[in-house]
Amino acid sequence: MTDLAITRLSAAQADFDTELARLLAWDDSVDHQVNESVRHILAEVKGRGDAAVLEFTRKFDQLDAASVSDLEISQARLHEALQAIPSDQREALENAAERIRDYHQRQLQSSWQYEDADGTILGQRVTPLDRAGLYVPGGKAAYPSSVLMNAVPAKVAGVGEVIMVVPTPAGVVNDMVLAAAAIAGVDRVFTLGGAQAVAALAYGTETVPAVDKIVGPGNIFVATAKREVFGVVGIDMIAGPSEILVICDGNTDPDWIAMDLFSQAEHDEQAQSILVSPDRGFLDKVEASILKLLPTMERADIIAQSLTARGAFIEVADLAQAAQVSNRIAPEHLELSVADPQALVEHIRHAGAIFMGRYTAEALGDYCAGPNHVLPTSGTARFSSPLGVYDFQKRSSLIGFSAAGADRMGRVASVLARGEGLTAHARSAEYRIGTGEGEGQ
Repeated sequence: MTDLAITRLSAAQADFDTELARLLAWDDSVDHQVNESVRHILAEVKGRGDAAVLEFTRKFDQLDAASVSDLEISQARLHEALQAIPSDQREALENAAERIRDYHQRQLQSSWQYEDADGTILGQRVTPLDRAGLYVPGGKAAYPSSVLMNAVPAKVAGVGEVIMVVPTPAGVVNDMVLAAAAIAGVDRVFTLGGAQAVAALAYGTETVPAVDKIVGPGNIFVATAKREVFGVVGIDMIAGPSEILVICDGNTDPDWIAMDLFSQAEHDEQAQSILVSPDRGFLDKVEASILKLLPTMERADIIAQSLTARGAFIEVADLAQAAQVSNRIAPEHLELSVADPQALVEHIRHAGAIFMGRYTAEALGDYCAGPNHVLPTSGTARFSSPLGVYDFQKRSSLIGFSAAGADRMGRVASVLARGEGLTAHARSAEYRIGTGEGEGQ
């Protein structure tokens, strides 16, 4: 097992800001070879459609098919998977989906409009995307929770068609993933992965329809491909490594906190787990719990490497300073393991998801709490939000001038347009000035 050494920082130390910046630094620059490879794949799929998709699927997933149609999984197969998985798994998926659906239904935005005194109508029309693409990692990894978190909000938003792609290397299919697709109401599923799947969704092929937005996690090739096709289609985000920041007053069981830190560290070596507390003795207790519990973990080596490379214990003067440090970090997941989380949350400005109280393990949010687990990482919670129904809706402005309104505001537009030297703009507005006298609304 890798030796474990967790960075210790104090907010009182003179170089705290510098050391914190060094701790948070994460290089998301794309490897040149990865970039070139992805661009080649995207160009090939864009130019040759199904033929290129089949070639890359053969090459990267060792999956031979005569046509892309052969790589589509039927609705019957999805429901067969739903019946095939153990009943406790089916019930857990259904329970989670129900909670996710209930939460996200509250995010639905409605169209609205109002009328000026002169009869001019202004407003906003909210409509769903026609089609969304969902990327789900496949192979040895199985993420049915990602299916629910991405597909359910899309369906709640009213997206016309949800297309899911999931790689199945050497034909290995995960029934829990397919069952989750059935529960979430995914419309079509293709066993495609990698940059070629992203390209198929972005550009469309003879078999795979082009989508309006691509969501869902993936490896470096998938993330790079999503970055490249952004603008042709919308994307959810470019996610960095998983993160958790725990603020604790020192009165939670240190074993609980240690396991909460493990829950993110086990994702991969780049994941970041940080504990902030005003109680130095408690930091020592959690470190002892980490050393005690680490040997019991299946992914002990990954956890140890993650905690050593990017983990930290930060001592602060009080909980107010803990909130300041948290806002500086803007974590993906923030646990407030304190006596009065409601009071502390008032001081939190930047966090993807806030888990309030000692009993609220971040892991519950990953699966079944209800809010989305697709969250901004790498400090982007300063300006980004969790994935939600609003990501699958778009807004169109409504503008309907009455004759009187066109006269009144046309005079304003005329002055501004001529000030900008745009004569056609000005005359277009001026033509309507004075034309509606005596007209009814």
